Formats: sequence, C-alpha cells, structure tokens
Amino acid sequence: MTAEGEASMHYTTDDALSLLGFGRFQTLVLAYSGLGWVAEAFEIMLLSFVGPAVEADWGISGAEQGLISSAVFAGMLIGSIAGGLIADRYGRRTGFLFTAVVTGIFGLLSAFSPNYTSLLTLRFVVGLGLGAGHVLSTWFIEFVPAAKRGTWMVVFHVCWTVGTILEALLAWAVMPVLGWRWLLALSSAPCFGLLIFFPLTPESPRYLCSRGRTMDATVILERIARMNKGTLPPGVLTYRPENHVDNNLGTPETALLIVEDNAGIEEDISSKSSGIVAFQALWSYDLIRSTFLLWFIYLANYFTYYGVILLTSELSNGRRTCASVRTHLMQPNSGNLYRDVLVTSLAEFPGLLLAALLVDRIGRKRSMGGMLLMCGAFLAPLSVQLGEGLVTTLLFCARTCIMGSFAVLYVYTPELYPASSRNTGVGITSSLGRIGSIVSPLVIVGLLESCRRKEAVFVLDLVLFLAGVTCALFPRETKGCQIQ
Repeated sequence: MTAEGEASMHYTTDDALSLLGFGRFQTLVLAYSGLGWVAEAFEIMLLSFVGPAVEADWGISGAEQGLISSAVFAGMLIGSIAGGLIADRYGRRTGFLFTAVVTGIFGLLSAFSPNYTSLLTLRFVVGLGLGAGHVLSTWFIEFVPAAKRGTWMVVFHVCWTVGTILEALLAWAVMPVLGWRWLLALSSAPCFGLLIFFPLTPESPRYLCSRGRTMDATVILERIARMNKGTLPPGVLTYRPENHVDNNLGTPETALLIVEDNAGIEEDISSKSSGIVAFQALWSYDLIRSTFLLWFIYLANYFTYYGVILLTSELSNGRRTCASVRTHLMQPNSGNLYRDVLVTSLAEFPGLLLAALLVDRIGRKRSMGGMLLMCGAFLAPLSVQLGEGLVTTLLFCARTCIMGSFAVLYVYTPELYPASSRNTGVGITSSLGRIGSIVSPLVIVGLLESCRRKEAVFVLDLVLFLAGVTCALFPRETKGCQIQ
C-alpha cells in the first residue's frame, strides 16, 4: 500500500470535527458550558452588591469588606492551577464537576454564614471552585471545528456578559426586599443546574485520544455524527502527538499544531505522572516562550480590565473628586449601583462582536494586539478634564476594547498548548492573571485617591502599550490551524 493510501485509512479528531461541522451536538455543549460561565459571572458580580450590604449589616470596616473580594480572588488563583491539573489528569468532565460541586455547595453555605470569619472562609473556598471554571471553555473548544473556532469561542464568552446582566437584575429584585443572604443563595442556582445535567455530558475526544483511548473517542465522535446528521471520515481514528521537533516543519511551536509522530501517548504519560509531565511541558523548548508571553498578557488584561472599572467609578461619580473613589465604590446607593453595573456590562457586547468579526479574519495576534492598543488610545484623553458625554463615550469604547481582547485571549491560549497539558497551561496563566486583578485596585485607586489621575491613566496606557507590542512576539498564529 502506498503512503497516500495508508494515510487515507486514518483520520484525526480535527478531520472528523471539520467534516461534521458545528451542529446540534456542539450547540448543546455550548449551552452547558455557557451555563457554567453564567454561574461564574454570578459569583463574581455579586461581590459588587454583597460587600457593601455586609459592611452595613455587620458594621465591618471598608478594608474588611474589600477582603471578601480578595479572598475570592486568592481562591481563584489556587483553583485555576488545581483545576487545570485535575482536568489534564482525570479528564475534562472531572474538572468541571469540581467547579460545579465546590462553587455550588459552598456558595449556598455562605448564605448561612453566622459571622464575618465564616463568610470569608466560605468565599475563599468558592474561589477555589471558580478558579477551575476555565475547564469549561477548554472542554467546549475541543469540540469545535478549526475553521470557526475563534468565532464560536467569542460567542461562548457572551455568556459571561449575560451572566453579569442577569446578576444585576437579580440583585435589583432581591436585595431591597430579601437581603444579601438570599442573593448568595439564589446566585448558586446555575451551579446546581450543571450538576443536574452532568450525567449527560461527554468527555472530550481530544482528551481521550491523548490518553490512548481512541476507541472511547470514536464512540463520542459517532455520537456527534448522529446528532449532526453527518458521517465520519473513512478509516480509523488515530492520535499522533509531536514528541520531537522536525526542522522541516518550520518553527518547533508550529509543529505542535499539525502533528506527524506515530508514537503512542499512552506510553509517554501514565496516570500517575501525567500532572508532572503536563507541568513540565510548559517549560519545554517548544512552549516556554509562549508561556512567558501569555503570563504578561494575562496580567495586563486583568490589570486593565479592573483598572477601567475603577476609573469609570472615579470619573462617573457625582462630585468628580478624587478623594471619593473608595466611598463611591463601597456605597450601596440604591438603584444607582445596579444601574451602573448594567450600563458597564452592556459595553462588553460591542467588544465581543468586534472580536467575533476579527478573530477568524485577521487572526488572533493582530486582533488582540490591535484592541489592546485601541483601548490605550481611548484612555489617553482621560488624563485631562473633558465633558461628561465625551468621558462616557471614551470609557465605553475602552471597556469594549479590553473585553474584546479578553475574548480573543481565551480563544488563543488553549490553542497554543497540546491536549496533554492544555488545561494545566490555561490554569496557570489565568491564575497569574488574577495577580493583576489584585494589584490593579491597589495601584489605580491609590493614585486616584491621591488626586493623580494623569499618572493612573499613564500606568494603564503603559501596560496596554507593552501588552500590544508583546502580542507581536508570539511565535505563531493559530487562525484556521488544527489543535492537537
């Protein structure tokens, strides 16, 4: 048999998904993973409403109120790494089961907290579950055909924005009547929805192949074919990981996308050592450059995202005085707080639309870098006094761009890592990004409270400029490429 004839007797997961297309099966996967993203948005956004209410109810200080949010972010930092390791060793389903169980149960229990210490502890554990939420996005992307992978991942991120809007509406309806405990309890409901439908969820065929379980992966692909009313390619499913770099393939990182080695992954990664191997892979010659660049991009995106929110609170407060930042952020000012969250959340929809239009046309690197630089351009004029309408427009556009950059980043990151270490890579990079969300309030609020608005805008612009330039340094573009 010729080499061409032998190749025709085999197909990869990407070959099967590209032939079957995006159909009913992927729509159901999107609905389930999207519910998980809504659940995460609920738990994050409720901090805006619960913190001030707890401060007023229990008489805690402003610093103690802020520590509630910090505890959640600290838990997410640890949970991101733990969730990635769990998903790469035990499977994607186990990873998001961990998210749903920990977040749902401890989120509900926090509604019954008898004192501040117990609330702080329970919210930290909730953060552990939330940190592993990235497993859902990786699970979804591993079912999507390469041609439209970027666009559908952006659609997936619409669920986050929908979640923030729904949480604001829920808080608006519940808080004035029932209080913050009921908001905590009701906000855990989406997690229990994930648990109800969990038995129906399939394991990722890419993960199964990376574990040498090609027969199980074939069963999943046959299920996709039936639901999408299509047929699998002729031949036998194969998985061919790239263990050594072939210089004829170009850069070593390009070789990770289109793999040609026939060695079995089952021999390379045992169940006992897969977590260690997945972690070590991030420091390999093939991936170390992308890993370090992603760390900075995540830090920059998280730092800027929360920086723009803080800047919005300062420039939108009624008195426009720099000393009122923290007071404005902490005041549960009736309907104004809910209205502000709704308006700023709506600014994210144009960003997601922009990302969807660009990511599969001009590529990940250009889309992300361009939107980061545009965000900096919109923020720059805010260093001087401007009219209220112009300030609102500039802040809206800046929020649009940083959200678009975030959406592309969440598309690009899992594409850079092979299946055996994908969730570990995504988990560690996103956990380091949480450091940016912790540092941003300290830097930006500190400068704004010292009446140094120009310096605050300059810091944001500097971070955005460096991040935009960094995007050009990534060794490869993944638009339209197969992922291992």
